Amino acid sequence: MRIDLNSDMGEAFGPWPMGDDEVLLTVVTSANVACGFHAGDPRVMRDTVRRAARHGVRVGAHPGFPDLAGFGRREMQMRPADVEDAVIYQIGALAAVAGAEGVRLAHVKPHGALYNMAWRDRAMADAIARGVAAVSTDLALFAPAGSALAAAGHDAGLTVVAEGFADRAYLADGTLASRATAGAVLTDEAAIVARAVEMAVHGRVMTVAGTPLDLAVETLCVHSDTPGAGRLAAAIREGLTRAGVTIAAWERRRAEV
Repeated sequence: MRIDLNSDMGEAFGPWPMGDDEVLLTVVTSANVACGFHAGDPRVMRDTVRRAARHGVRVGAHPGFPDLAGFGRREMQMRPADVEDAVIYQIGALAAVAGAEGVRLAHVKPHGALYNMAWRDRAMADAIARGVAAVSTDLALFAPAGSALAAAGHDAGLTVVAEGFADRAYLADGTLASRATAGAVLTDEAAIVARAVEMAVHGRVMTVAGTPLDLAVETLCVHSDTPGAGRLAAAIREGLTRAGVTIAAWERRRAEV
């Protein structure tokens, strides 16, 4: 059995630092790089791509809502056509930066509120998938297992990589508990590692209601802005390896349309 480890990074902006990127790049196998809408800027984008390439980490675009002040975590009402165009714009920006470093983008993972809204909103999900496919159907789409976004990606002919979160609380319907809810973000390292192993090995996770939820995932996310993210990612990787899980980048495949 194998699992990809990914992290959202490149989220610094100008003089404001963000994340534990340098350490994380020694642990993860996929990097989701912010494209300037919710975080990041041209210099940060290029530096992040360069460092990812140096560590042999796959690079993907991490498009979000145009919301620097809210870090892309506030829901915005945008027409599907505008969402599609925003996704294309952000992928294109990062692709140009990556090309300057001799790197080709491998995947796309929406950020924050854009990702969460597309989890349940099929119109939003379709807009994102159309944007990705319009750039290239060779780009994979990271999406929550069983979500509207995953279904939209499959229907658009994309490789869909099912994602899970070992440090977030799940509801019974398979969605994440709101960050505004107490206990929505887990902080106990041992508990997070145990959840990562449970998800990777057994394909399930315990919900906030204390019931098991089937959740087959191919990649696990470690948020770079979590305090001690580098140490946490290393602990997750070590725990998974001890459980017999191979840490490797996701496998490419194409859905039939």
